[in-house]
Amino acid sequence: MMKDRLWWRHLIGLAALVFALVPILFLVSAALNPVGTLSTTSLIPTGASLSNFSKLFHDPNSPYVRWYVNTLVICGVSAVLNVLIGVSGAYAFSRLRFRGRRPGLTGILLVQMFPNFISLTALYLTFISIGDVLPAAGLNTSLGLILVYLGGAMGVNTWLLKGYLDTIPKELDEAARIDGATENQVFFRVILPLAVPMLVVVGLFSFVSFLNEILLAGVFLTDTTHKTLAVGLYGLVSGNHNTDYGEFAAGSLLAGVPVVLIYLYLQKYLVKGLTAGAVKG
Repeated sequence: MMKDRLWWRHLIGLAALVFALVPILFLVSAALNPVGTLSTTSLIPTGASLSNFSKLFHDPNSPYVRWYVNTLVICGVSAVLNVLIGVSGAYAFSRLRFRGRRPGLTGILLVQMFPNFISLTALYLTFISIGDVLPAAGLNTSLGLILVYLGGAMGVNTWLLKGYLDTIPKELDEAARIDGATENQVFFRVILPLAVPMLVVVGLFSFVSFLNEILLAGVFLTDTTHKTLAVGLYGLVSGNHNTDYGEFAAGSLLAGVPVVLIYLYLQKYLVKGLTAGAVKG
């Protein structure tokens, strides 16, 4: 009787699985399509070839390996610094009491209501001026884009991490201080180890969002050798959606490899961090 009542749940689960797998299957089929065009690609491939992957790595106009390295560096450094800065701000708002604490939290929340593209022109002009003084942090540089990413995502991460740090008993801080621990030791040896699951969640979500970001990267990185995967792959199909679609699909599949590996490696932390946030948040 109970099984009869649960049949619709299995149906919904099957529909969600199909909805998630069909785009991936189509992308795999396009990557293996020997013709390499969108018009000849179908959900079930009629032939299989690695010619799109070969073309991807040997096309002089599309330095895919360089794009890959640029993406890993920019996204990795941005995610790590994002977490460190976010948890530092979250610790200050969660544990310290100072004048302007509540208005500061409210201000961070209000700033996040405005989309990033509103400040695009101001950021562009600002980094032109920065490049005149410090060329390593101006336009067409990885450091410049990293600085832009850090400023755009810190607010959300600070709020998320503050909510998690609020669930850690303050008695642990007091006990550490009684034992002679300094404020830095409390932060690095007590708070951070307990917040590892949420740090992993925030770091991974930041990495994925930077990997998929194309608006800011497309404006700040115009030189071919400095582009990220998102910008470079978009350029393959922006002019002609049909001709280079197989190469685009092959590059997209390879771009998803680090994300899958990171998810598999950090799976236990992700489950723990998300469930803890859902229960305690």
